[in-house]
Amino acid sequence: MDAALQHITDQICAASAAHTPLRVRGQGSKDFYGETLQGQVLDTTGWRGIVSYEPSELVVTVRAGTPVAELEAALAEKGQCLAFEPPRFRTDTGDALGGTCGGMVATGLSGPARASVGGVRDYVLGVQLINGRADHLTFGGQVMKNVAGYDVSRLMVGAMGTLGVLTEISLKVLPVAPAQATLVFELDQARALAQLHKWGAQPLPLNASCWVRDDTAPNTPELLFVRLRGAVAAVEAATVKMTQELPGRVMDATQATPDWTACRDQRLPFFAPPAVQDDEPMLLWRLSVPQTTPVLNLPWPQLIEWHGGQRWCWAPLSAKALLRQTAASVGGSASIFIATNETKSRATGRFEPLSPAQEAIHRRLKAEFDPGDLFNPGRMYATL
Repeated sequence: MDAALQHITDQICAASAAHTPLRVRGQGSKDFYGETLQGQVLDTTGWRGIVSYEPSELVVTVRAGTPVAELEAALAEKGQCLAFEPPRFRTDTGDALGGTCGGMVATGLSGPARASVGGVRDYVLGVQLINGRADHLTFGGQVMKNVAGYDVSRLMVGAMGTLGVLTEISLKVLPVAPAQATLVFELDQARALAQLHKWGAQPLPLNASCWVRDDTAPNTPELLFVRLRGAVAAVEAATVKMTQELPGRVMDATQATPDWTACRDQRLPFFAPPAVQDDEPMLLWRLSVPQTTPVLNLPWPQLIEWHGGQRWCWAPLSAKALLRQTAASVGGSASIFIATNETKSRATGRFEPLSPAQEAIHRRLKAEFDPGDLFNPGRMYATL
């Protein structure tokens, strides 16, 4: 066994014997996500590298500690990519490290193209992991197939490292689209949502969208950005059709590309923490709702992605009940994505509460994979 993998295994065995909880951590770029961090750090960054890559088969296998940036650079050399656009967040110290492939899968976070191409879970083919008994387990493989019962490899997506330590991940990759264009329209939120729904019913190569009020520009315009991706002819035809239907313009690619990257990595001006309002610090809330949901009657600033399906909102902790009731009324959910330093200790219950049935499933899975409650205790829910 490789020395780095043996070191991880030894740490798990020692922690199990001493009943010491472990905090599974790569580069720490997502330490802000979830409940309060607990446990002794189990660093996975020493276990890195691309195990195998078959461009002709559109499959890559990587070790969990591999930086996402390193994987994406290798794919780009072959004209391929991770279509779900994993975000690269900065660490608490401001380092733009971007995270590891293990953290990418464990958190299950995807970028602007998520609504059109699918999320992380849709691209995971197989995983290897170490459970709470220090057993090395393999699930899935390197091909897409139907699975009877639990698809355990995909179960690990979004599990926040609570079920085991990922060691290897096999992913489906895709070719980079031959063409893309970003269109900009000046529309209020209601008209933007209505137009996105209309375009969504047409055979257009829609890839990503973002609606925001631009407070950095004169007169604070409300803007809808739509990214098209696909065949050259399809993108060109859609550009003509959409700009004839509504007054709009095509963004220069040299501006559009970094803007979409900033949207993916939450570095747009909207994501800068706003000033304290009424003596209450503001938190970044993530509302997941059906794409057809109309304008939500909320008094706080919003940025809308995923053709209406993901809505970011800066609001105080005291708005938790209102936000969750509003989201639930349209069949969605609301969670705290980022809590400011002033509210971290009080911002508990960051994710939507589980139903009794959901909680029972969580507990049974935890008991099976991590009976000693070693890995990331309380990271998703304080009682789990």
